[in-house]
Amino acid sequence: MIDDTLTSQPASPLAAPSLPAAQRVAGLGRLFCGKSGGRTRLRRLYQDGSAKIRLPAVQGDPLEAVLINTAGGLTGGDRLGWTVEVGADAFAAITTQACEKVYRAAADRAETSVRLRVDPGGRVAWLPQETIVFDRAAFARTLDVELGDDAEALVLEATLFGRLAMGERATNGSFHDRWRVRQGGALIHAEDFRVGPDIAATLRRPAAAGGALAVATLLLVSPQAESLLEPARAIIGDSLMGGGASFWRVGRSGKLLARLCAGDGYQLRKRLVPLVELLNGRAGLPKLWSL
Repeated sequence: MIDDTLTSQPASPLAAPSLPAAQRVAGLGRLFCGKSGGRTRLRRLYQDGSAKIRLPAVQGDPLEAVLINTAGGLTGGDRLGWTVEVGADAFAAITTQACEKVYRAAADRAETSVRLRVDPGGRVAWLPQETIVFDRAAFARTLDVELGDDAEALVLEATLFGRLAMGERATNGSFHDRWRVRQGGALIHAEDFRVGPDIAATLRRPAAAGGALAVATLLLVSPQAESLLEPARAIIGDSLMGGGASFWRVGRSGKLLARLCAGDGYQLRKRLVPLVELLNGRAGLPKLWSL
C-alpha cells in the first residue's frame, strides 16, 4: 500500500538519528463498492492496524464511507494507506471522522498513500477533512487516481499549517503532497507541492501562499466541470491571494482545478464548504462536515 517513491526517500532533516527506533503506527484500509439493485452497495471491506472504515446509513447514492485513524494522529515513522475502488455507474463519497493531525517528528517521517480507482461511468468524491501540520512535523502523502472512460472524480486536500486559535504555527518542518490522476490510462493531472524545512518563510512568498496558513486544492474531473467554473470563481472571490480556479478540456471530459488560501482554518472553511457543495452536485457536503 505504501508507495516506494515515499519509503525510498531519506529521513527528514529534522530527525534525531541518535534516538532508538520506536514501535510505529501502520494501517491499511480498502473499500470496494459497486452498483446493485439501483444503488451503490458495499462489496468488500478490509481493515488492518489503525485504519478503520465505517459506513453511515444512507437512503440512496452516494455510498458514504468514513475513514478513521485510531492512532489519533501521525508522527515520524507512521504509515497509513487507503484504497477505494468504485464499480461501473456506482458513486461513493469518502471523508474522515475528523481532521488528521501530523505531530512533531522525532525521527523519520509520516507517510500516507491513497489510491482511488473508478470504473467507467462511476464517480468518487474524495473529501477528507483538513490535515493539521504541527511545528517540526515531517509528512509525505501520495494520491493516485485511475479513472475509466466517462468516470468522474472530485478530489480535495486541505492543509492547515498550525492552529492560530491555539497559538500554534508550523514554522519548520517538511511537507510533500504528490498527486497523479489518469483517465483511460492517460495522465491528465500531476502536481507536487513541497514545503520545508523553513515552512513559514516559504508560505510568506507571494508565489506560494502570500502568508496564508490554510490552503486547499480541489480537482473536479467531469464533463460538467466547465459549467461550474464561473460559479466556483464567484465563491472563491476576486482576491488573487485568496486563490483561483481554471478549466481545461481533457479528452471527452474536462477538469476544473481550484485553489484556496486563507489566514486560518475558519476563514478557509467559509469558502471551502460552499465550493465543495457546488462541485459535488446533488450529493452536497458529507454529513460529518456539518457536525
